[in-house]
Amino acid sequence: MILRRGTSPKLEHEKKLMTSPEILDRYRDIIVNTLKARIDQDHLFVYDMLRYCMGWSDKDGIPVNGVMGKSLRPSLCLFACEAVGGNMRNALPAAASLELIHNFSLIHDEIEDFDETRHHRPTLWALWGINKALVAGNALRIVADQSMEMMRKNDDKDTERILKGVELLTEACLEMIEGQYMDISFEGRIDITLNQYMSMISRKTGALIRCSLHLGAVMGTENLRTLEIFRRTGTSLGYVFQIRDDILGIWGQEESTGKPVGIDILRKKNSLPIVHAMDKADSKGRERLREIYSLQSLGEPEVLAVLDIMEQAGTRDYAQGLAHQYEEEALKSFSDAMLPDSYKFDFGVLSHFLAVREY
Repeated sequence: MILRRGTSPKLEHEKKLMTSPEILDRYRDIIVNTLKARIDQDHLFVYDMLRYCMGWSDKDGIPVNGVMGKSLRPSLCLFACEAVGGNMRNALPAAASLELIHNFSLIHDEIEDFDETRHHRPTLWALWGINKALVAGNALRIVADQSMEMMRKNDDKDTERILKGVELLTEACLEMIEGQYMDISFEGRIDITLNQYMSMISRKTGALIRCSLHLGAVMGTENLRTLEIFRRTGTSLGYVFQIRDDILGIWGQEESTGKPVGIDILRKKNSLPIVHAMDKADSKGRERLREIYSLQSLGEPEVLAVLDIMEQAGTRDYAQGLAHQYEEEALKSFSDAMLPDSYKFDFGVLSHFLAVREY
């Protein structure tokens, strides 16, 4: 069985399910314990910064029950490994590396975007300055490499599989950085096409999500057809995640996202809603958008004006419809794999959550 848009999972509280899909809860404890072991290696203050970044301590290094991210990437990796019949523990080092690389990218992304908060807490650079935050991010990237090295120590007999995993993760990391460069280069421009946008997010966000499913499957099977299915599924899921992220960057509520409404407009980011509005607004709307995006900085009047243009162009409905389209593609692709129905159901629940989430 595959959960498709418009259907409801047979659980008592759908709202609770949408808040925390079972896949994201199933592996949380083992992921957190593995990550803590990777970062608990030195008393240098940079590791206190990293523990703060991961939500495990406050700015003074005192342990707290902080809010971590969704741990989507490591959860997908472990889920894929189990789904194809592998031992989830064989994929743990890879899963930890994925989460560490993701957080490394967030540290640098926050500096590039001058984000002062994440999960309702000050970001690293906001607390300790750009220079120290850059170093902390770089350290986290190296710790991710060390985590992958654990696979060689744990299993020196399966060298070919491990080398394939390292290759996939390295390629994904490079693609992610390429996508981040493209995203920065697009800011302030008014000529970005949908194809250019899709190419950018397939790298910046899509690469690690695609790698999560592909890499987890590699750790559990050698069936080439199955591996291709998981890679293809990950590609579609990456689009779902980022398109919904773009929707939240315009219309998300601050109490859920931790960021002000319209934050991507204030930054003049060329997210999907902006690209669509530039293309589909009437001539008067396009001219107004060009005027707004030519300003040095934007304020509330400009944000409200852009929101009004988007409403007239049907931008929000278009973006949400595209997210559901890729959700369906991910589900269709996943259904091609010869897997137990329980895994297909769990993946359907997660896919729908990613398409409609509020945070």
